[in-house]
Amino acid sequence: MADGNHAAGGKPKILGVPHEMTNDEAEGIAQMIQEAQHSARQQTIPADDLAENATTSMRPEVEQVVAASHVRDILRKFNREFLYGQGRFDEYAGGLLLKWGDGYSRKHIWITVEDDNLVFQTSHERSCGKSVCANGHHSYPPDMWRDPRVINEELAEQFRRPVQESSDD
Repeated sequence: MADGNHAAGGKPKILGVPHEMTNDEAEGIAQMIQEAQHSARQQTIPADDLAENATTSMRPEVEQVVAASHVRDILRKFNREFLYGQGRFDEYAGGLLLKWGDGYSRKHIWITVEDDNLVFQTSHERSCGKSVCANGHHSYPPDMWRDPRVINEELAEQFRRPVQESSDD
């Protein structure tokens, strides 16, 4: 039976009030984490390290879908609120990547645009039973990705179960 503190058959809900951080607070926490980890990792790829044929910007049609779906805005909020700004965004011709972690704990959320569909790489290869699931990806057509609640729900799932990178990535 579900009550105010327990979901039906699940874990108890976390009680509390969310705290919106200011940009200064987020930057301060990010700096404290880097200092505590003795990390000199840069948050962006230096231009000198990019191959000449590498792209760091999305194709216009990809950018249009990413902007209309608000996926970048939601990922930025996840990065700021849950990763304390430690995530790194990389753009590619076909999509967007949020990476976080170091060494053995590197994880990512990879989003591409195929035709007009917004496609999320998943951490599972078998179908999860969702109508949008196939071959390790969740593919959302325009009528679905235009709803920010759908995208927020998918990104929350991706954030809970990110794709683990192999050490040779």
